Amino acid sequence: MNTPIKRNMIKLTLVGLFLPILALSCGLLTPATSSNVPVQPVQVVVATPVPPAKTISVIPSSEDATLVDLYARVNPAVVNITVFQAQNGVMVAQGQGSGFVYDTNGHVVTNAHVVHGSDQFEVTFSDGTSHNATVVGQDLNSDLAVLQVENMPPAIEPLTLGDMESLAVGQSVVAIGNPFGLDGSLTRGIISALGRTIPALTPFSIPQSIQTDAAINPGNSGGPLLNLNGEVIGINRAIFTTSSTSVGEPTSSGIGFAVSINIVKRVLPTLMAGKTYDYPYVGIFSLNDISIIQQEALGLKQTTGVYVTDVVTGSPADKAGVHAGDKPTDITGLNAGGDLITAIDGTPVDSFNEFISYLILNKAPGDKVTLTILRGAEEIKLEVTLEKRPSQ
Repeated sequence: MNTPIKRNMIKLTLVGLFLPILALSCGLLTPATSSNVPVQPVQVVVATPVPPAKTISVIPSSEDATLVDLYARVNPAVVNITVFQAQNGVMVAQGQGSGFVYDTNGHVVTNAHVVHGSDQFEVTFSDGTSHNATVVGQDLNSDLAVLQVENMPPAIEPLTLGDMESLAVGQSVVAIGNPFGLDGSLTRGIISALGRTIPALTPFSIPQSIQTDAAINPGNSGGPLLNLNGEVIGINRAIFTTSSTSVGEPTSSGIGFAVSINIVKRVLPTLMAGKTYDYPYVGIFSLNDISIIQQEALGLKQTTGVYVTDVVTGSPADKAGVHAGDKPTDITGLNAGGDLITAIDGTPVDSFNEFISYLILNKAPGDKVTLTILRGAEEIKLEVTLEKRPSQ
């Protein structure tokens, strides 16, 4: 039975063993070459020889093998993008991002915010070679851009684009990119949510975005988010951060967002042609979601749908006769009496995200859409002729 003193001696012995290891790992200890302290005799105890340990072969699991194979296939097509700006006649590196090879013609897909406003671009491949690149097209509304790489290395297989319809919350995903300039970094996670609406680089929003807990950090922007088949399902764009109250610095909260591959497929052909992608425009403001408290204040029959809080003067919605709320409620800034859009072209919409997703993925300026609207207790239908989205 150990007495308290013996237990303390054991603890001190363990601590004494640990501290030199820690210190050595930090480089704090150096070998002693001389000392004025008298050397005490040391009793040497010869231990019984221990047979050599057996070599154990680590067999990777099937999931490990999948990730190893995926990385080997995909990483050569993932690139590091360095952007430069002219300062006093000299090109100075301003930042880094990621991207991936889209085709054999040297087109690389990335985020618009990676390249926007810069003067020169350098693309580095996994083999270490760097090549100059130019911007072919960029779209601030979806935060997408296309680069043209000069003399792209041969034998690089472009990545395959996946599809949003096959995705599900909980599905495993992989992000590959260059966080903090650490090229070729792979992180793994799951799809945390689908159908998120995130801010664009304009006053508008990007719908149908993918939320993931796969680690995404500065430098990952523009890199691919992939399923375990190695198909690109999104373009990594942003992380959700909070500020530390003690130092005021942003900290990652483990939530990242990627632009939906379906939006990429919609916008990319136009950008590759060097043209501007024109989005359809209705001209309404809406609640993102309707809470029960808001439903009661507005006198609505349901919490689903697109409640119109404002209509832009002269917009397609204004011309079609869509009504915005104009009767004050107990909630500051929220007016009752607005239309509740429940469907577009017969397709039910439960949220503003679904509404703008339908427009972006299915319609173009000049098309007509039919809105199903609840106006009080009455259901009506209004035909709206879409126009080109304004810059503001």
